[in-house]
Amino acid sequence: MNEHTVKSYEEELGLLDRKIAQMGGLAEQLLGRSLEALERRDPKLAEDVVRSDRAIDDLEREVEEQVISMVARRQPMANDLRHIVGALRITTDLERIGDLAKNIAKRSLAIADEVHPRPLMTGIRHMAELALHQLKEVLDAYSERDAEKALSVWSNDTQIDAMYNSLFRELLTYMMEDPRNIGISTHLLFGAKNIERVGDHTTNIAETIHYLVRGFNITDDRPKDDQTSSTLISGS
Repeated sequence: MNEHTVKSYEEELGLLDRKIAQMGGLAEQLLGRSLEALERRDPKLAEDVVRSDRAIDDLEREVEEQVISMVARRQPMANDLRHIVGALRITTDLERIGDLAKNIAKRSLAIADEVHPRPLMTGIRHMAELALHQLKEVLDAYSERDAEKALSVWSNDTQIDAMYNSLFRELLTYMMEDPRNIGISTHLLFGAKNIERVGDHTTNIAETIHYLVRGFNITDDRPKDDQTSSTLISGS
């Protein structure tokens, strides 16, 4: 980014980036804690995650207000306009990731008294670890303005999809083996779908970073390997 003759303008852009970093850190934290609540069957932790999502919502509103103010007063051009619009797009995706973490926490509340099938929980844990890694990488890419790192995150989303496809099949099998498994399996399936959608929003952020740094959109088709029916499992 070019240096600005008006120091206050540079400070406003810096504040925008700090708010993005704060939102990203909260999103990482909430996602990690929601998955911990699911695995440990910890209703208190789950309830804390649900309450804490408000902090991300508040930051999103702050960013929206700052962006509107900056566009009105600064009339940004070229790089600055991409910076400001990109920040707004990223906050939307981070807010959705916070909502997905809250959804996972609600699922953990619903099955807090159920016995989790260990192999399936192991699969969900591995999927969640990859989603958290991807989220951290894309937030680092934004901080560093690293288009190559963002492109790597964008390309790796198929790994999360592949894990979700595998879990989807395992959970369906588990339900068919014994109707008593249907309740907990359905909640775990929704939880897994929420993790897969976190990967989608992380991919959105990667695309935004690429545009912010390079000035043009990724032209290749988005990598996608979700073979399940999106209408069957909405995750919401």
